[in-house]
Amino acid sequence: MTELLRPRRSALYMPGSNSRALEKAKMLDVDCLILDLEDAVAPDVKAEARSQIKDAVSAGGYGDREVVIRINGLDTDWADDDLKMAVEANPDAILIPKVNAPSDLEHVSQKLKVLGRKEGLKLWAMMETPQAMLNAAAIGACGRDPAVGLSCFVMGTNDLAKETRAQLTPGRAAMMPWLMTCVAAARAGGIDILDGVYNNFQDLDGFAAECVQGAEMGMDGKTLIHPKQIEACHTAFSPSEAEVEWARKINAIFDQPENASKGAIQVDGKMVERLHADMGLRAIAIADAIAARQSA
Repeated sequence: MTELLRPRRSALYMPGSNSRALEKAKMLDVDCLILDLEDAVAPDVKAEARSQIKDAVSAGGYGDREVVIRINGLDTDWADDDLKMAVEANPDAILIPKVNAPSDLEHVSQKLKVLGRKEGLKLWAMMETPQAMLNAAAIGACGRDPAVGLSCFVMGTNDLAKETRAQLTPGRAAMMPWLMTCVAAARAGGIDILDGVYNNFQDLDGFAAECVQGAEMGMDGKTLIHPKQIEACHTAFSPSEAEVEWARKINAIFDQPENASKGAIQVDGKMVERLHADMGLRAIAIADAIAARQSA
């Protein structure tokens, strides 16, 4: 894992109907931008939003931010036009809402093939329905299928709460089984996973606490609804200097010829296994990727 990874600490939703927001997004220190055609866009401006997103993505100017277009639900009258536009605009990924089973992603993949999907265009899946929770492992397995090109789960905790009647309370106890199930499914499928939004964007302390919780759960980042949430999000989901320094140290020691065959070594009075060195490689790669962005 020596190549630079693409950090996905922060993914900010931007309404496609707001042209000023689409332009402002080019200046925000965010890892991913989710240009939204679904929840944030009223029915009577769907076509206008679709056109504005196409123009914005085609024109570029978003730098190394990962650009994702969230289409409308597959069962809506807007989905086909959204997919056609997305293929023409060619973002980094298309976010599919309310994925219930692998067949939903396979269906989209077939449609994209007919539309002329370009190499490298990935799919992201919103995990926000009871069916998705029951089928999480099978959906995550699409990450191993190159024809589908799934690269990320996005937790839709608001919709999940609505559909299950579970309450979103501080600490998210009712959500925890589903969140951890999706983390396991994502890892089994070799993909990333982003935590759901925090609705009260004025409550920065509560938001920061939920970011820390998500990081402890193994999430790669969090979806955001306001730029003021970016800083706390990056703090929680970035490896600390101490973590990176320790990872570099133990990997350097394991790389020494005399340790090549060892499964465990002693470092600074601690017993360290090779698996800890392997885990540290990701922290190093993420830190290097963040540093490269900041120096660009």
